Amino acid sequence: MTGLPANTARRTKGLRREEPAVLVGVSVDHIVRPEQGRASAPSAQVCAALARALQLGDAEQEHLFRLAGHATGGGRISRLVSASIRRLVERTGERPVAVFDAMRNLLLWNRLWAALAGDPSQLREADRNLLWLHFTGTSDCHLYGPGSTEALDASLGADLRRSTGRYLEDPQPRQLAARLNETSPQFRELRLRHEIAEHCPTITRVVHSEVGTLALDCDILTTQRHDPRSW
Repeated sequence: MTGLPANTARRTKGLRREEPAVLVGVSVDHIVRPEQGRASAPSAQVCAALARALQLGDAEQEHLFRLAGHATGGGRISRLVSASIRRLVERTGERPVAVFDAMRNLLLWNRLWAALAGDPSQLREADRNLLWLHFTGTSDCHLYGPGSTEALDASLGADLRRSTGRYLEDPQPRQLAARLNETSPQFRELRLRHEIAEHCPTITRVVHSEVGTLALDCDILTTQRHDPRSW
């Protein structure tokens, strides 16, 4: 399995608990507590990371999410990343690529994305969100639209409002909006406009703390089977 040492002597078949924990970026206790009934089911983000680390197929992913209480449908955002999209990201090494769900939670990324935007595995799970990183300024990489500096802000804020209305039974978009409302005056101002829109491909100006300013084409691909989007 990618990221684990090969040919390791084992007394029993299968993975040790610490191995998927390392790949997912959580503590071993995070894996053990749900097994022992000492915690609720893992979050959708942890399930997505587990599916990626264990290289699960589409049916296996759906079963994992269903067992954890994150079944798709019923007005909830899908966090499933199909095996074909996962392979595409793994094989694309010439440009930064990342996969997000409908509320911009980061589900999957390649090495160039980590080099450009900072390694998401070093962040808390709750902070692996494009809007959170953008509006709180906690990323080494800052994004701007091709026109005014507020153009991208308005587009991202309107996109979150659209997702909130589209997935009425999913509380997470509203929770993210409330969290941003408390933290970012800029986002709070955008929310007062009540704009609804879908964020579209554009030329994005990237200001990196070490590299400087880059002008990049930003393409967005939406999968047909599920809602995650690739950047």
